[in-house]
Amino acid sequence: MRNTVEIVGVNIDTLTFQEAEERCKDFLQQDELKMVFTPNSELLVDAVKDPSFAHVLNNGDLVVPDGIGVVLASKFYGIPIKERVAGCDLMNSLLEIAYTQERSIYFLGGREGVAEEAVHNLKQKYPGIKVAGFHHGYFDQDEEKKIIDEIIKNKPDIIFVALGAPKQEKWIWDNKDKLGAKIAMGVGGSLDILAGRAKRAPEFFRKAGLEWFYRLLKEPKRFFRMLKLPKFILLAFYDAKTR
Repeated sequence: MRNTVEIVGVNIDTLTFQEAEERCKDFLQQDELKMVFTPNSELLVDAVKDPSFAHVLNNGDLVVPDGIGVVLASKFYGIPIKERVAGCDLMNSLLEIAYTQERSIYFLGGREGVAEEAVHNLKQKYPGIKVAGFHHGYFDQDEEKKIIDEIIKNKPDIIFVALGAPKQEKWIWDNKDKLGAKIAMGVGGSLDILAGRAKRAPEFFRKAGLEWFYRLLKEPKRFFRMLKLPKFILLAFYDAKTR
């Protein structure tokens, strides 16, 4: 049975990272596409302002808390989330599962060249991994049709979509009945990390729940985006108290 906690109108799965991995392994055994979303505090603030985005997230088959703020907010509702499940870590786990189970993958998104670099690095780490294709994230309507046709033709088991939120989640939702894959996952900037164009926070910051602070130190221009974190905490506190 699926256990979730509703935080500012979005149902978040309450599970450990290992349990999320097992859920994904189960998805790979099924015949219909499963949607995996990884909202953090910033995305949940956006979902409050955009009901269509909240609707998409609430229809996800696995919605994990990619941010310490989401974990903290769950306590206001009396249903504490077990632990943070970072989207980047879950993507890496799925890549390893794909390699060991000989499943094929497809990358969609990022700037031109990013997906190609990610595939190159992946093949260095996992020789022989099955890559069904890749395409950058800057495409028009005509190109989109060609991309979907390529996905249908090449039949990947897992599609990683890096179009930025909420575009990537909405794209998965809009096309879920066409793609024919087992899993479609929104991965955002994780594709840049896989390509070597961006770096994750050191392990100390990740374990301490301070990955957001490390990003702010590296990119001070993110300051105004980071203001969504305290806004989210206040929204969640008020939401929990008024139920």
